[in-house]
Amino acid sequence: MTFRDYKKCNNKVINLYKEQRKNQSLTYVKKSIKKYCLFNRKDKFWDLFEKTCLKDMSDPDLDAENFYHLYQTAEGIRKDGHPEWMQLVGLIHDMGKILYLKGCKEDGTTEDTQWGIVGDTFIVGCEIPNTIVFPEFNELNKDKYDKFGIYEKNIGLKNVYCSFGHDEYLYRLLKFNNIDLPEEAYYMIRFHSLYLWHDKNEYEFLENDKDKKMKSYVKLFNKYDLYTKSDKKENLVDLKKYYQNIVKKYIPDEIYW
Repeated sequence: MTFRDYKKCNNKVINLYKEQRKNQSLTYVKKSIKKYCLFNRKDKFWDLFEKTCLKDMSDPDLDAENFYHLYQTAEGIRKDGHPEWMQLVGLIHDMGKILYLKGCKEDGTTEDTQWGIVGDTFIVGCEIPNTIVFPEFNELNKDKYDKFGIYEKNIGLKNVYCSFGHDEYLYRLLKFNNIDLPEEAYYMIRFHSLYLWHDKNEYEFLENDKDKKMKSYVKLFNKYDLYTKSDKKENLVDLKKYYQNIVKKYIPDEIYW
């Protein structure tokens, strides 16, 4: 199976990236963080997890409900003997897509828009590299910045704004709920869609020493995020029994979202 082949993807994928590139400005990102990252609702973790069922409109590889991909990623990590915290990251890494439950079409955060939820991310507030997927859409972006834009050299990725979506939302959700995971886990969650950084080696001018150290962990995680994708439907009943025990160690029964 070939992965991330955007030359053969359908118009739905192409249109999503066109809208994402056009609308994901620095102003939009700041507005979205303020609007969606209030975390003033509370629900059971597993109820929310099982609502991560939308089909990712940006994915050229699969056309299945997202929670199958979550289990597949976690299982790949588990089979290679990685620690429980990383298995948990595999299980929850796309859970931020529950954004669609409180989204609106204007923001691209509904089940049938999604440009404010999914897709490869990029850093706003500076020039968008042409190594991104569909670089021809860069000229549509509302912001016009040079290479550094609003940032200083080696400012660190924690001090930049990425295009808004499920990565940033879940990162902030877990921090808000005081989920005790190692720094490596938080990098995997926050930056797994930032292919420009961990795959194309862009944004090195913004990296600090911690970013350079953590990049290898994000690349390791990406191997499981990408290469465990399959149309095979897993036995979710048995898998849930196993992962319930891991979730219980790190995440309370109810979380704010």
